Parts: sequence; C-alpha cells; structure tokens
Amino acid sequence: MDVIVVRDVRKGFPVAGGDTFWALKGVSLTVPEGKLTILRGRSGSGKTTLMNILGALDDPTEGSVIFDGEDITDLGEDEKSLIRRKQIGFVFQSVALIPMMTAQENVEFALRLAGIKENRTERALECLRMVGLANRAGHMPAEMSGGEQQRVAIARAIAHKPKVLFADEPTAELDTNTALTVMKIFRELTEKEGITIVMTTHDTGLMDLADQVYELEDGELVG
Repeated sequence: MDVIVVRDVRKGFPVAGGDTFWALKGVSLTVPEGKLTILRGRSGSGKTTLMNILGALDDPTEGSVIFDGEDITDLGEDEKSLIRRKQIGFVFQSVALIPMMTAQENVEFALRLAGIKENRTERALECLRMVGLANRAGHMPAEMSGGEQQRVAIARAIAHKPKVLFADEPTAELDTNTALTVMKIFRELTEKEGITIVMTTHDTGLMDLADQVYELEDGELVG
C-alpha cells in the first residue's frame, strides 16, 4: 500500500521581473507504507522543497498530494497542523533539542505537544531504548555527541507513533560510522515498528540501504 501519492506536483516562487522560478516541475511518485524511501539530489535539486510539501509544511503551486488516502493539497492550515501533530514526525539536519531539558524530557515534551497525556515517561524511555540511548536519558544535549543528539531527535520524532517520519539530511553533519548507525536505526524502525521513512540526502554511500530511491535534478525526477 502507498501511504503517499504525488501527482504532477509543481512549485513556483516569484522572482524579480514578474517571472517564476520553478523549484519542482511536475513530480509524480509514490511512497510505500513501512519502507525507507530516499530523495537524492544535489543542493538546489528540489528535494527539500518536495519533502516540505509531502510533510504538509508547504503547498504545491499545482498538482496534488494524497496522504494516507486523503488529498491534503487544499486543506486549511489547522487541518494540516493536526495531521503533522498526529501522523507525522520530523528529523532535521539541525537537531534542535531543547538545551535545558534532558534527553528524556525532550522526548516527553514532544508527547505533550501531540496531546498525549498517559504513560509519557514510559514511552519516552521506550523510544530512547529503540535508538540505543536508554543509559543517556538523564543527560543534557550538551553532554552528548552530535550522533547521540541526532538519535535523541529521532526518538523524539517517533514518540507519538507517527505514520510517516520525514528526515531532511539527517546524516549530513555526522561521520561515516555514526551516519551508518542512524541508517541502521531507520531500517529497524521500518522493519520492527512499521514506520514509513522518507529522507533526503546527497550521500551516495547510503543509497543501498533504502527500499527505493528517487533522484531529483533541477526540480525533476531523473533516472
């Protein structure tokens, strides 16, 4: 089953002189449920723009996005916000952990934002165990390495059991071994938790770890 279906999506931005810059030029693709999909491309290829549209953070200029059977293209901001809060998790290149909270508190805070009131502590510790950081639950972000911080960010993003996890260049600031550790976690999340993961990267060394890869160049799918 495809959890996301993208149909002829175009995204334009106005530029000087009344012209339009097309960041996406008629992209169509599908994202299968419970699999790891990579959007590959150089900087400026349109992959982050596409991810933002898939994750209901931005609207396409033309085309449609079907998320879990619902056309989200023309939904209002309140409706899209609810989808993001309940069904989507985000991991960014900048982990953006709250510096004055422990790893456990950062994960619990995400559960509060999602409106989950019960068993927050237990769920936070469970998610930290999933990413191999149960022994770091009481540590502050400043006491952790970059790779550990990214793993806390992943635990935070999956705490509310989202249907889809979007990860924008999650390994860009990590060394090779740590990047492979993060990818191993992603594989386990798809296989054991059934979470659908869509990530962007330009690292060609990670392609073999994906279930499917889409390559973008100048706003179009290639290959």
